Amino acid sequence: MIQKHLRIVATAMAFSVLSACGSGDSGSGTDRSAASTKSAAPQFKLAITSTTDVPGTFGSIGAYQKITGTLTGEVDPGDVANGIIQDLSLAPRNANGMVEYRSDFILFKPKDMSKANGVLRYDAPNRGTPVDIDTYFASRGYVFLSGAWQGDVPSVSGKVALQVPVAKNPDGSSITGPYRSELLPSVATTDSLPLPGGAYNYAMQPYAPASLDNTQPGYVLTRRVNEGDPRQLVPASDWRFAKCDAGQPFPGTPDGGNVCVKGGWDPAYMYELVYVAKDPKVMGVGLATLRDMIDFFRGKTADSQGVANPVAGAIRYTIGSGVSQSGAFLKTFVHLGFNKTLSGAKVFDGVFDLIGANQNNINMRFAIPGGAAGVRSDHTAYGIAGTRALASDSFDDLTQQSGGIFSRCTATDTCPKFFVGLTGNEFWTSTVSPLLTDALGTRDLRQPDNARIYFFASAHHLLGLPSMTGTQIAALLGPMYNGMYKTNGNTSVTLVVRALYQDMEQWVVNGTQPPDNQLPRIDNGTLVRPNQVNFPAIPGMRFTGLANTFPMLSWGPQYEPQDETGVATQLPPSYAGRDYGILVPQVDADGNDLGGIRSLDVAVPVATNTGWNTTAFPGRIDQAGLSGSMFPFAKTDADRLASGDPRLSVIARYGNQAGYIAALRAAANDLVSRRFMLQTDADVAVSAAQAAPVLP
Repeated sequence: MIQKHLRIVATAMAFSVLSACGSGDSGSGTDRSAASTKSAAPQFKLAITSTTDVPGTFGSIGAYQKITGTLTGEVDPGDVANGIIQDLSLAPRNANGMVEYRSDFILFKPKDMSKANGVLRYDAPNRGTPVDIDTYFASRGYVFLSGAWQGDVPSVSGKVALQVPVAKNPDGSSITGPYRSELLPSVATTDSLPLPGGAYNYAMQPYAPASLDNTQPGYVLTRRVNEGDPRQLVPASDWRFAKCDAGQPFPGTPDGGNVCVKGGWDPAYMYELVYVAKDPKVMGVGLATLRDMIDFFRGKTADSQGVANPVAGAIRYTIGSGVSQSGAFLKTFVHLGFNKTLSGAKVFDGVFDLIGANQNNINMRFAIPGGAAGVRSDHTAYGIAGTRALASDSFDDLTQQSGGIFSRCTATDTCPKFFVGLTGNEFWTSTVSPLLTDALGTRDLRQPDNARIYFFASAHHLLGLPSMTGTQIAALLGPMYNGMYKTNGNTSVTLVVRALYQDMEQWVVNGTQPPDNQLPRIDNGTLVRPNQVNFPAIPGMRFTGLANTFPMLSWGPQYEPQDETGVATQLPPSYAGRDYGILVPQVDADGNDLGGIRSLDVAVPVATNTGWNTTAFPGRIDQAGLSGSMFPFAKTDADRLASGDPRLSVIARYGNQAGYIAALRAAANDLVSRRFMLQTDADVAVSAAQAAPVLP
């Protein structure tokens, strides 16, 4: 079946793959140029553009300051520490023989640094969006840093951007190669759609086509309704690289950043564009940027020009935090060996990868760090093939390769203490189960001592977002989120996450062991194949059991999928004939997940909550973005019997409001005792429940 999924449009698509293999050094990242001309060590320059007071005060720590600025740094192409960075040897060099970058940053620090607690928390921006100060951890004296790591984020207000070099052939000419984009129209329109496209990457800077002549080999546009449908060729005469609108209809005005289609775009289809791109950014420089940025703020007194580090001497511990895409980036950062500073020390003492299921596609030619994985769109995107297992002695039965995400840092004794936080959505949509099992999904893996994995039962990817209808969430996040069922709120999961951040702090600072892994497992029946889930027959809903699949793919011989490194020459990728075993959490009689941490909404439920939701678009085989769903229990036994609901009513569970509050308080106390909730949050949660009765 998957062969049909990936079958290209006969001769036209096959020709595009063969003729678009690109020009320039295929580049493993190793410097094959002449001897380095560098005259000094890499330089690092700090420029502070503003210093402002943060409104309010934070406990005994008092006032905070917000510092914004840029860090301009150099990467030595001849240093073995940078050797894995794809195309670094093809980047332009300055007079010092170095490759330059410039990163925006935002720093929050106590105004009185004598009150700082010694912890710097780096919050990796998600697609350039910086993370604001955390009020609770500010009251503990943290220093917070958001610094840019992604080189294709546009330099616009509200974003932190990283400027990285463009790789060139040795003669200065453009490097070219195949590139693929999915264009997903939300409405019928004759306007052009902008590149780069994609369900999650659409707002980033595109790679320009090598030519606007789409009749050349390597340029193909196709469309299909579902990922598994045969591709329908859109003739070259019916599309252009051009800007179109009502005043300038097809063929429009030539423009390498937009695509125009004769007759307009049909929202029933997903369109796939393969073209020959030029001028790949050396995106992997972002890995070195983060390494050297943290090393500077942690250990340097001043920059190369004598500009003082505003937190010099105050940082003793570093914790890296990333959510979703940025969590996947931090996982890749560790995997590719960048948690080792140039002097050999650790960069991060601790890392929290929160809901980042896969790795991040930052270190290949024509990298796409903003991509993701989905059932319909981005199903075979970059970023999903990288190594999943953590342990350095892991073995992949499909690829026959040894090694896990901790292999490189284990060899250099620079592995951080590591948290992974997961929701049900990462299992159903983002194929995360090979993190927990062998490649075939037949046995549980033993996790490394320096890692903890925490599953948030019955939660979904959009942590903390209030419950919404499909129409409401689509208006907020886009049409792909239009689901058949109301979403669950995840409100109490955020309290568990906050407690885990404190657990990480205590592990890093005091050596206090964190709670044990909390995850679904094969050996106790809480992790199963999707068709083995015993979901109840809830009136008004249909359980499809649709889970994303994880085929083993080939992007050509110059690409290393386990590292997401190299040069892809085969687009779309070909199916290698094997699939990873995908498992999902088993559920209880209510349909709530077994295994993992049950936050208050699940421990004391008034509804079934899931990590999946079904798309509301007729004819589509898909889930509703990254959202989950919620199916309330009947309030009374009479309501339950009238509807035929197999689940107990709310009143049968708790009797009355006092019974509900007693159950909630007991669950909160249990979570506090297990260090999955802070006492202050437990008190607030119980008070909030008392103010919003669920029963008379």
